[in-house]
Amino acid sequence: MMPLIVAALLLQPAADTLTDFQGDWSHMVRITPQGYICHRTAAPVVIDGRADEESWQQAPWTAHFRDIEADRKPEPLFKTRAKLLWDNRFLYVYAELEEPHVWGTITRKNAVMYHDNDFEVFIDPDGDNHNYYEFEMNAINSIWELTLAKPYKDGGGGKNPHDLAGTRSAVHVRGTVNKPGDQDEGWSVEIAFPLAELKQFAGRVACPPRDGDYWRVNFSRVQWQVTVKDGKYEKVPDTKEFNWVCSPQGLIDMHRPERWGVVQFTTKPPGEPVPFIMDPSLPARDLLMSVIAVRL
Repeated sequence: MMPLIVAALLLQPAADTLTDFQGDWSHMVRITPQGYICHRTAAPVVIDGRADEESWQQAPWTAHFRDIEADRKPEPLFKTRAKLLWDNRFLYVYAELEEPHVWGTITRKNAVMYHDNDFEVFIDPDGDNHNYYEFEMNAINSIWELTLAKPYKDGGGGKNPHDLAGTRSAVHVRGTVNKPGDQDEGWSVEIAFPLAELKQFAGRVACPPRDGDYWRVNFSRVQWQVTVKDGKYEKVPDTKEFNWVCSPQGLIDMHRPERWGVVQFTTKPPGEPVPFIMDPSLPARDLLMSVIAVRL
């Protein structure tokens, strides 16, 4: 007797939605991934956390982040949005995080950064759900870099650290850090990821990308509830963090690359209109992810 048969949902209509099977069809969640046009910049980008350059001013924003579980949870308390650019050397990320009380405690590189409020980037250039890169940073520009050969749900684990040579990051705070006596506007981050280093995650996909290429990318913001004790910020006991993301996962797990957003690269400069066309291979990828393994 064959120990395993695989049943594919062959009659499922093709659609640009993502599905997740969790043992019961009532738990099936469908999420449409966020799409983004990433323009090529010819002008230099200074990594200072401010995004003053004209190319940044012309680059489109993502939608404001939502809860990681999408409509299952309320809208985030504070706004977050991001932009991307690229050139032949770097993939650039800029994000603005609304925050009335900016704080950070972790100073050691490659510590577990989400124990603070943080901003996170996930990159899988070839969209194969394996061999992908994760970057996290807090409001005082401490960073954590790691990679995963495969997601945790597939038995994978992080390779920590995994530093990309030449990665640069900066934070600009609109207010003051670790000062509970005032109210801040928020903080912004700017990151340059060297494409020569990201190439190791690209498989057969071009890196630097070509016009019209697609990568799977997502952004996450971890936010803790805090109070003030003895003049310092302190997490509220027995509370869980909020997880606000660019492209909702539908469940509390960022390590589902098949649910990340779709970035479409263009060689046109920022400001020139480019239509977003969803990756035509996405329905087939969706179908493969919805295959059910049935043990006889």
